[in-house]
Amino acid sequence: MIDSGDTALVLVSAALVCLMTPGLAFFYGGLVNRKNVLTIMMQSFISMGVVTAIWFVVGFSMAFGPDFHGIIGGLQYVFLHGVGLGPNAQYGGTIPFISFYTYQQMFAIITPALITGAFADRVNFKSYLIFLVIWSLLVYIPFTHWIWGGGFLQQLGVIDFAGGIVVHVSAGMAALASIIFVGQRQNLDKLDRTPHNITYVALGAALLWFGWFGFNGGSALHANGQAAAAFVNTDISGSIAMLTWLIISWYKEKRPSFVGALTGAVAGLAAITPAAGYVEPWAAFIIGILAGWVCYMAIQIRIVKKWDDALDVWGVHGVGGILGSILVGVFAVKQVGGVDGLIGGNPKLLLIQTLAVLFTAVYAFIATYVILYVVNKFVRIRVLPEQEIMGLDYCIHKEEAYKL
Repeated sequence: MIDSGDTALVLVSAALVCLMTPGLAFFYGGLVNRKNVLTIMMQSFISMGVVTAIWFVVGFSMAFGPDFHGIIGGLQYVFLHGVGLGPNAQYGGTIPFISFYTYQQMFAIITPALITGAFADRVNFKSYLIFLVIWSLLVYIPFTHWIWGGGFLQQLGVIDFAGGIVVHVSAGMAALASIIFVGQRQNLDKLDRTPHNITYVALGAALLWFGWFGFNGGSALHANGQAAAAFVNTDISGSIAMLTWLIISWYKEKRPSFVGALTGAVAGLAAITPAAGYVEPWAAFIIGILAGWVCYMAIQIRIVKKWDDALDVWGVHGVGGILGSILVGVFAVKQVGGVDGLIGGNPKLLLIQTLAVLFTAVYAFIATYVILYVVNKFVRIRVLPEQEIMGLDYCIHKEEAYKL
């Protein structure tokens, strides 16, 4: 039977997750140079249109349709055939199946948009659109089926409450492949890389944090104690990671950075995502500390390696997602999420989580690199040098964010 409380939770949570993509647009838009702000914001917004079309036509069916040998879903739900107002026992059980569809759609929208922060300032919009379609079909949708739709990783016992692997590992490793394939921006050492509008960054971070309660809390699919635990753990991890990052960066850089604090919060939110509905609040506190420290160090490694991850997608989302997806194998307890991890006497879960992270990270990296390589054979991925210097807003879109 349909439960009105569960349905309300999922629908409100879907709206919150939907808000995260415009929030990401502001977050990324504030971080880039003012001559590229519209380009990167549009890359987020256009994902709402493109991915919605994919999800409606075939994406949802491939992700959550009847399992085919653990690899991909069938075509039973193409064009939402059979996705009606009644419940589906496999997905929620007490909510309209169509509400589950729209909730999952919002996850599918924001995930490829996350990648754009890695190759900011230097990718052609036409090639991005092609990449967006192919990557969603070959990376995001299979990940979703493998872990949430009855695929082989779910059959092995892998857990991912709200997308540590499905969203953050997939996007983070795709970001790493992107920056290696696309290469550094021109004159990187001389380029002004300071955020053009930190107030935009703060607004975007606020919208992301607000939406993250739906991202994690709604993943319980029921208005119950697990949803409440996910809400609480989300705030604790994000807050503690923010403080940890602030303390470390203040000590290292001799100044309390607002952008640094906000980046730390996002790292903590990414790390708690796979564990939010499986761990107790004290574990979320520890995950927040580790996320702030480990993700900060990942960015230092990126600097040493001279990877031009413009907005640190790999260091924050990729490393944060990897960290949280492994730590859930340590801290998961049966009284919260129905499964024990290492501390509950089940070391097998930690092993399964680690192997799943390794496999999915490698798959996302290789698949993304191959997709970019093939697309580049037909449509130039990188903009022309003169376009990069002049700015993509004017050269590609013939629009400017500011008339100065």
